[in-house]
Amino acid sequence: MLKRRAASRLITLLGSHPVVALVGPRQVGKTTLARAVGDELARACSYLDLERPSDRAKLGDAELYLGRQARKLTVLDEVQCMPELFPVLRGLVDERIRAGEKAGQFLVLGSASPELIRQSSESLAGRIAWLELAPFTLDEVERPRRRTDIDRLWWRGGFPDSFLAHDDATSLGWREQFVRAYLERDLPALGLKLPAARVGRFWEMLAHGQGDQLNAARLASGLGVSGNTIRHYLDLLTDLFLVRQLPTWSGNSQKRLVKAPRVFVRDSGLVHALARIPDADALLGHPLCGPSWEGFVIEQTLAWLPATWRASYYRSAAQAELDLVLEGPKRQVLAIEIKRTLSPSLSKGFVNAFADVGATHGYVVMPAGGRFPLRTDVEALSLRDWIAELPDLFGS
Repeated sequence: MLKRRAASRLITLLGSHPVVALVGPRQVGKTTLARAVGDELARACSYLDLERPSDRAKLGDAELYLGRQARKLTVLDEVQCMPELFPVLRGLVDERIRAGEKAGQFLVLGSASPELIRQSSESLAGRIAWLELAPFTLDEVERPRRRTDIDRLWWRGGFPDSFLAHDDATSLGWREQFVRAYLERDLPALGLKLPAARVGRFWEMLAHGQGDQLNAARLASGLGVSGNTIRHYLDLLTDLFLVRQLPTWSGNSQKRLVKAPRVFVRDSGLVHALARIPDADALLGHPLCGPSWEGFVIEQTLAWLPATWRASYYRSAAQAELDLVLEGPKRQVLAIEIKRTLSPSLSKGFVNAFADVGATHGYVVMPAGGRFPLRTDVEALSLRDWIAELPDLFGS
């Protein structure tokens, strides 16, 4: 099973919560993981795909049907298609808890629509645990004695069908179709009545400005819409786990800091498809090469980030900056700089920002190479070494 780490976390949550919600963008592998975990648990499972009319028909009397699935793990796929199920689930969960069945009752899968989040938070508060399934990360696709080329994961992105495609052309074709399907079919299926062409153009603009600070007025002018509309589209794509808004560092500082979040299209493969970069060679000479690599490393890093840690970026009006600031529950402050070079050096801006955030240690992440100190509290290391370091840093 490629997503062993996600499977382990899912099994743990099913052992401690009556309802677990596995969420993430479409085509990320939620259904495959749910079925694999059901097999691994070796217990009776009932599986319903709520996009299939035949399965929806079984829930004509949802309380009666689901009530008969006691002692089974009931998997409800694409649950946002029937948000009216959540109050029913609450009643069944409470009834089963009173009967002694406290955990592992329901596994709900969804594409993280705002409706899904709202309904579950209202109806299942205190009864539900959340687990986000992200696209493949480097540690998931590499195997002992068979290292995967990092550039393949960076170029193709981590969606399973894209990463595992027969060749790069097939992978790119899949990503282009994914974007079209999301705009023309998936957004309407989620109940979101939005102009597909305009949202698509907005998505492309975000890709071309990968990692830029949010400038709603500029984006609004480019699309001919209001700033409020831009924020609505941005929040929508964020809710669907397609875009990340990385907040600015909010600690105490005597300096004037940039306040707008940085915006990233989360999957690097989608960045390249949306920007119409035809192949991996063209990427290396493209202006998006550096920003795409930075976003890729950030996503690889944040896939490991525990809920007790906070991620942000730092940038002052004087251009002192840190690509990533990671703050832990025990006052750990890690300053991260991401460089697409094998011979990094520390800029004055990094040194000033490091001191301002009160960093306890710093890392400069490179594509490859050895590991070496840049000063006593800052070291340079390859992406592979950085990923290997994260479990110890985060205590996971």
